[in-house]
Amino acid sequence: MNLNAKIKAVKPSATLAVTARANELKAKGVNVIPLAAGEPDFDTPEHIKQAALKALAEGKTKYTPSAGINELREAVAVKLKLDNGLPYSAKQIVINSGAKHSLYNVFQILLEPGDEVIVPSPYWVSYPEFVTLAGGTTVFLATTATSGFRITPEQLEKAITPKTRAFVLNSPSNPTGMGYDKAALEALTAVIRTHPNIVIVADEIYEKLTYGGFVHHSIAALAPDLFDRTFTVNGFSKTYSMTGWRLGYTACPDEQSAKAMASLQDQSTSGTTSFAQHGALAALTGSQDCVTKLRAAFDERRAFIVAALNKVPGVTCLDPQGAFYVFPDISAWKIPSLEVSLKLLDDANIALVPGSAFGAEGYVRMSFATSLDNLREAIVRLTDWRKKI
Repeated sequence: MNLNAKIKAVKPSATLAVTARANELKAKGVNVIPLAAGEPDFDTPEHIKQAALKALAEGKTKYTPSAGINELREAVAVKLKLDNGLPYSAKQIVINSGAKHSLYNVFQILLEPGDEVIVPSPYWVSYPEFVTLAGGTTVFLATTATSGFRITPEQLEKAITPKTRAFVLNSPSNPTGMGYDKAALEALTAVIRTHPNIVIVADEIYEKLTYGGFVHHSIAALAPDLFDRTFTVNGFSKTYSMTGWRLGYTACPDEQSAKAMASLQDQSTSGTTSFAQHGALAALTGSQDCVTKLRAAFDERRAFIVAALNKVPGVTCLDPQGAFYVFPDISAWKIPSLEVSLKLLDDANIALVPGSAFGAEGYVRMSFATSLDNLREAIVRLTDWRKKI
């Protein structure tokens, strides 16, 4: 079968590949410590599940509008106003099948063949693939641990060309866990402001999972004059431990772009699962104590894993400001990160993701969305494995 060039250019997800291999080992009875997958290890809060069950019992099982049920779109708009200072109307909100789907759709409605998208590196593995599938080209801006994995305004300015169509901002970041504070964001907006054709794609999926006093800011709220060229993307998977529900949302710059995205969904996925949307509605409008507890648990694990990794010979690790990942530097080991990941999985039964998958050789990504007992055992195995090599 001869397939089109765009799909041939798409790379498989390293995160999902490692998870699949780990699951194979688990099926054989191997005790694999899961530090690869990007999902909370907690169950979805009970009040959210009950809302979905109630919707099922009430027969809310039919097609919904492609943009989502009105109640949920309105609740998202209220959330964005109260939490983020963003004045979106419900008509600018589109409910998607996960934030991954949100981002895919943004690039589909935004890019023309040959358009360039600026993406800071290390980057989430799917960004360049979304750009490729939309016919665009990704321009990577390299960062290091020394810079806190943040690009500078000078880097951004230098990367902009007449073909630049979008800039992707993920703060806090997957895979590094680092974020942009208010001053850093304002410095970037000063550059973007002088280039009126550039659209900001703000991935804010980890906004609620922050630590050590780091404060998340929505870039469109800091720069109201850029509001009408910013797509703000978020979802329910991380904050509410709803990964399997597949619900995200896009806050679009105007009603026209929201209608375009809804039209795309008309001809692709249609609306998201009806009763799941009622669960999401309960997530936004119900008690947020579940979020506080989730963040506190992750914070405790973060403190442990960072301290422990920095005691492993040849490893240095920044303290993440958000998300639930650490991104330790293993370059002193002089072993490619993919080789490290494969050997740790097979020899020590630790599943993690090579930094090369995120455009950062010499690093690995570890998720601390697992129990403290698992993290303690992972450090023991990692230290023992390091001594053997």
